[in-house]
Amino acid sequence: MSLTHWILLFAASAVVVAGAGVEVARSGDELAERAGLSRLFVGMLLVALVTSLPEVVTDVSAAVGDAPDLAVGDLFGSSMANMAILAVIDLLHRQRVWPNVEIGHARVASVAIALTALAALGVLTPPGISVGWVGIDTLFLVAAYVAAVAWMRRSPVSRFGRGELLPQPTGWSEADGAPPDGGPAPARPLRPVAVRFALAALVILAAGPLLARSAEGISDESGLGLTFMGTLFVAVTTSLPELVSSIAALRIGSYDLAVGNLFGSNAFNMAALLVVDLAYTDGPLLPAVHPSQSVAAIGAVLLMALALAAIVHGETRVHRLEPDAVLLLVVYAGCLYAVWTAQP
Repeated sequence: MSLTHWILLFAASAVVVAGAGVEVARSGDELAERAGLSRLFVGMLLVALVTSLPEVVTDVSAAVGDAPDLAVGDLFGSSMANMAILAVIDLLHRQRVWPNVEIGHARVASVAIALTALAALGVLTPPGISVGWVGIDTLFLVAAYVAAVAWMRRSPVSRFGRGELLPQPTGWSEADGAPPDGGPAPARPLRPVAVRFALAALVILAAGPLLARSAEGISDESGLGLTFMGTLFVAVTTSLPELVSSIAALRIGSYDLAVGNLFGSNAFNMAALLVVDLAYTDGPLLPAVHPSQSVAAIGAVLLMALALAAIVHGETRVHRLEPDAVLLLVVYAGCLYAVWTAQP
């Protein structure tokens, strides 16, 4: 295919992914309301899973093609890009994002930081115990992720600085009319919104890999395929579902869904290393990649730590500008430079 054809495919798949990402955010928010779930939990688990699927498919393809560095680097790079997205959505939103989210995001961020640090250790240490060709490190990452999800599901929901529990969703709002005789709110059917969410997820699963493949085609045809900028372009492209769904969630006022999606995607990215490890049959995945990949992992840890500090710190606007968000973008650029200089 020519460069023009790749660009057209990229534009078409980007439009489809954007539309599906908006529907994932809307139906995810409604699903949380009707099912009585925390939007943080739905964002970190369901929405993060859906928006990360294209990356997993792309990275499995890279592992099968004997390119483990490309697969692992894309996951670490995506975790960095997600924190840049977090800064962007805060700058785009005229009100404050940080003070309007649950304290549970601190736990999600801590889990994502811990899992990413463990993955970096897996890259830097020699091969150890393995089950077949799969490393024990990626198996442990999945076990830790599952345990963290169970922990988050049981955690109370509260806001910073107030110490009050938030009211749990009832599946009913005033727009539906007053409950009859002052009784309990009538339950609304869950199946229609679950079907919409599942269909949007299938669209992203189908169109996401096409988006990533067209980005690779553009990089190759333009001569950037083997350069750092080409790899960066592909990595940023695979984060488009997270960007679209997070912006859509903010527009409907679902702050926790947006932020939970980004931190949750970073945690899921590390669990997804097991799937990539299964596809890479030449031995344990993490010890097989170049040690320079740990630079991207450390960059992701640094960015998540700064984002976590920004949420805990609260509002610090100066002339309607959020210094914490600007700092995140500056550090993101610095981390990209560090990754570029560390490449073999």
